[in-house]
Amino acid sequence: MRRMFGLALAALAFTTTLVALEADNSLGTWKVNLAASRYTPAPLPVKSLTVVREVCPGGVKVTSTGERTDGTAIDTTYSANYDGTPAGVTGKGSPYDTVSIKEVDSNTFLYEAKNTTGKYSATGRIVISDEGKKMTLTAKGTDADGKEMTLALVYDKQ
Repeated sequence: MRRMFGLALAALAFTTTLVALEADNSLGTWKVNLAASRYTPAPLPVKSLTVVREVCPGGVKVTSTGERTDGTAIDTTYSANYDGTPAGVTGKGSPYDTVSIKEVDSNTFLYEAKNTTGKYSATGRIVISDEGKKMTLTAKGTDADGKEMTLALVYDKQ
């Protein structure tokens, strides 16, 4: 009986450790900090942006709402696995229609966004700060007009 209890306790400890190692610190509600964000060529193409990241089997569900600088509403969603498989983006106001994400660790994710019928393409990283209060998405690529662009969107946890 003691041996069974010991084995059960060891299994529980192992499972708990595994779950902790696979945590996703990007989950939650994030609001873009316009003053800390950068886009080249300027200006930043968004006036406001809030991102809600929720757990879904094998990855994350992301819902983005806000407004672009031209007044266009942003209202998109996608559910992506962390295996790098492209996921479709639905809604309006996004320059891309597919996203793929790979989890490096609980604070770092590789990111790729593309427009399958247009010129937009971006690759980069999403990094959560050690204290978990900032999320930064950095990317390089081609904008919807086919011009080179870089971006660094800094988000504050809500």
